[in-house]
Amino acid sequence: MRTSATVLVPLLTLSCLAVSCRDEQAGPKPRVSSVPAPAQARMLDAAPTDLTFRSGATFAGGSVVYLGSKVTPAQAAPGTQVRLAHYFQARSTPPQGFGFFVHVVDAASGGMLVNADHEVQDGAAPLATWPVGKVIEDVHSVPMPSVPARVVLGFWRGDDRLPVDDPNAHDGSHRMQGPRLGGAAPELPEYVVHRVDKAPTIDGALDDAAWKSATPVVLRGSFDGREPRLRTEARIVRDDEFLYVAFDSEDPDIWGTLRKRDDPIYEQEVVEVFLDANADGRTYNELQVSPHNVIFDAYFPARRQGMDLSWDSGMTTAVKVRGTLDDPSDKDEGWSAEMRIPFAKLAEVPHIPPRPGDRWRFNLYRLEHLDRRNVEGQSFSPLFVGDFHALPRFGWLTFE
Repeated sequence: MRTSATVLVPLLTLSCLAVSCRDEQAGPKPRVSSVPAPAQARMLDAAPTDLTFRSGATFAGGSVVYLGSKVTPAQAAPGTQVRLAHYFQARSTPPQGFGFFVHVVDAASGGMLVNADHEVQDGAAPLATWPVGKVIEDVHSVPMPSVPARVVLGFWRGDDRLPVDDPNAHDGSHRMQGPRLGGAAPELPEYVVHRVDKAPTIDGALDDAAWKSATPVVLRGSFDGREPRLRTEARIVRDDEFLYVAFDSEDPDIWGTLRKRDDPIYEQEVVEVFLDANADGRTYNELQVSPHNVIFDAYFPARRQGMDLSWDSGMTTAVKVRGTLDDPSDKDEGWSAEMRIPFAKLAEVPHIPPRPGDRWRFNLYRLEHLDRRNVEGQSFSPLFVGDFHALPRFGWLTFE
C-alpha cells in the first residue's frame, strides 16, 4: 500500500489506497532516470562456482538468463547487513530501456519488506549495454529480515516488467524468484479470553471489575516488534453475547478531523481489532474507533478483497479523553476506548456462545501520528510487513 521504503523502519510517512486500514506497507521506490553509464563496467567470463542460489531462468524469450546469486554471510542476525551478488548473462541482444529492481518480500504474505531498487553496478552496466556472452555481476546490501523472506528481482520500463519465460520461476507478476533470506518466523502470540458474569459498562472508563480481571497486553511495533514510543495497553473479556475489547493509549496530542461513521479514520489516530472467527485466513471483520468515538466497521470475504462497508457490526463504543481534543497547544495524557461487539453479527462464528477451547485468529492495532506527521503502527502480533491485513501473522484468541 505504500509508495516508498528502503529499510526496515518503524516510523514512516504514509499515503493510502482506499482499501481500509492505513498501515505501513512498503512499495516500489519512485522511479528515476538511469544514471549515465561510466566508461567501465565490471564483466566476467563466468559466474562464481560457489553461488548460494542457482537459477538459470530466462527473460524475454531467452535473451537474458539469471544465473543465480550469492548471499554473504548466508546466516546473519536480523537487521544486520548481508551482501547480495547477482549474476546475469545476455544470450542475444538485450532489450532496450529497462531498469533493474530488487525486492525483499515476506515469504508468507508477499508483502514488501525491503525495496532495494537500483541501477546495475550503480549505473555502470544498464541492461541495454550488456555484451552477448559476458556475465554481469551486480552487488548490493540489504538488512537481514527477521522473518522468512525471499528476494525477487527483474527489469522494469514504465509500468511494465520484462517478462519471465518460465511461469514457475516468478511470482505471477514477473518478479524472478531469487534467494531466500531470514530465519524462522516468531511464534504467534495467544490471548486467553476470560468469561465474566458482569459485563463492563461501556462508558470509556476502564474501571470496571471485568477489566481488572482481564489479562493486560502491551502492543508492540507492528513492523518489527520493538517497543513503541507511546504505550498502548489492551484487554479482552467476553460473556455469552458479546466480545469486549478495551484500549488505553498514551497520547500527548489527541486529535481527529473525521466525524462520520465509516469515514476513513484509519488515515488518522485510531485503535482497531481484526477478527477471523473461523480462523480460515480468508473471511474476517475489521472494527475501529477514533478518539472522537467515530466507528469504522467492514467485512472482507478475502484478504483486502470485497470490502463491505454496508455490513453493520452492531458494535457499541465509548471513548474517554484525558486531555483536550484537537488542541496541539497543550499536552494531553491519553485516551481510552471500549468496544462491545455482538458475536451474532460477526462473520463465520463457529459457536455462539463460544465454547471453551474455541480458537479464533485476530489482531489488535493502534495507529498514532507522532507530531501529526510520522505514523507509528502498533499491534498485538507483530507483522514484520507493512500490512495490517497480513492474515498469516494474526495471533490466536482462545476462549476459556
